Amino acid sequence: MLPAPRAYLGAMPDVAPLIDPFARPITYLRVSVTDRCDFRCTYCMAEHMQFLPKAELLTLEELERLCGAFVDLGVRKLRVTGGEPLVRRNIMSFFRAMSARLGRGLDELTLTTNGSQLARLAPELADCGVRRVNVSLDTLDPDKFAAVTRWGRLPQVLDGIAAARAAGLRIKINAVALKGFNDNELFRLVDWCAAEGHDLTFIEVMPMGDMGEEARLDQYWPLRDLRARLEERLTLVPLAERTGGPARYVRVEETGARIGFITPLTHNFCESCNRVRVTCTGELFMCLGQEDRADLRAPLRASADDAPLRETIVAAIARKPKGHDFDYSRGVAGQMSRHMSHTGG
Repeated sequence: MLPAPRAYLGAMPDVAPLIDPFARPITYLRVSVTDRCDFRCTYCMAEHMQFLPKAELLTLEELERLCGAFVDLGVRKLRVTGGEPLVRRNIMSFFRAMSARLGRGLDELTLTTNGSQLARLAPELADCGVRRVNVSLDTLDPDKFAAVTRWGRLPQVLDGIAAARAAGLRIKINAVALKGFNDNELFRLVDWCAAEGHDLTFIEVMPMGDMGEEARLDQYWPLRDLRARLEERLTLVPLAERTGGPARYVRVEETGARIGFITPLTHNFCESCNRVRVTCTGELFMCLGQEDRADLRAPLRASADDAPLRETIVAAIARKPKGHDFDYSRGVAGQMSRHMSHTGG
């Protein structure tokens, strides 16, 4: 049984919605609930990570307050990320709390996961109103999967995907395009997703973290090249639809499947950016590709009243930049020093 809605659900505060300096409404929040993960994907984090002391992380109750403040300010979609969000202890209490806001300002509650815990938690996620999940899966080869995730095992993830599907959740597969790694699996991934009924999105590898600039540049596979290879065999029909995210979608004429392309380097999506990211320590990043941030933990812990927290959020959104500056074409990574896992992707 879901918990009773908190008192603030009865009436929304009289506050203006979040609009950034470029007239973009901010309606989508990605919140990292942990920096920890049971995998060590090579493009996401170092193998021997130094994780944050637990005292620095927001409690689940603080995360609930923080996300509630964003919903009060007009956020309609909440995506829970990590690290791996489902490895956080008692994480389902947070999902149950946020599910109480569905239909009360919040339209969608979802998550991005590596799939390792889905076999255990998919039914409860569905009971909390989660209707779809993004699963990161770069290869269908067990040995390559073990290599890229370092600690992961493919059968565990495939079992989790099957459990999520059985629970009624729609699945979108996110595959990072890595030259020399999964470029020879392109059609296998496409065919498998079509057969299973999963959407598929390819993502350009982004220059974040200290995994070695030369290696990252060598891995970079522009999605324009990937798409050209697909079009050698398949008919791709551009779709006008948008999901509120950065992907541009096509429909595969031969199968009816939908494929998305997220291209932060070859074609950035900043002009329609409607999102911000909050880390598990309460840092608000207004742009994934910029280092500017705002501390939300301090006002959150300084007062039981959410007004100072909302004021800090509004002030931060007023600094949201027009876009990022990822560009491999210059032959340098232009990378962010933080790991991808720090901001949840």
